[in-house]
Amino acid sequence: MSRRALLLAPVLLAACGFTPAYGPGGGATKLTGAVRVQDPTDKNGFDFVERLEERLGRPEAARYDLAYTITTETVGVGFTADNKITRYNLKGAIDYALTDQASGARVTGGRVQGFTAYSATGSTVAALSAEEDAAFRLMRILADQIVARLIGAADSLP
Repeated sequence: MSRRALLLAPVLLAACGFTPAYGPGGGATKLTGAVRVQDPTDKNGFDFVERLEERLGRPEAARYDLAYTITTETVGVGFTADNKITRYNLKGAIDYALTDQASGARVTGGRVQGFTAYSATGSTVAALSAEEDAAFRLMRILADQIVARLIGAADSLP
């Protein structure tokens, strides 16, 4: 890409109506501090809610409620010659629904999916630590996907 094209890119984006999500008037500003996430009940839930609040802010003047259901599954993917598992995939999915507090109507929702992996070699403590880290990373991945979808739907929110 030439220097001229790089210099003209912001002008062209502005001309087409592009607004940065976190810029003035962007979709994220409508959600910042306005989403109250359902209280977590387990470690995955705490990690998930923590990431959502990092991205959207803690609810100050909540206009929306976010309900969610987390499901995870551990699948062995690496095996030794004597059938011992050395690597796992941690698959996860979250079904979510954003509702308007004023009307109680569901305004958007859906399902996000992802996976992470971890090694089960080494000591028991190392394997447990790797599993916990994989779950933490998975919740962040899924929370980021939901935030992206919420920002994408922000223009149609009441």
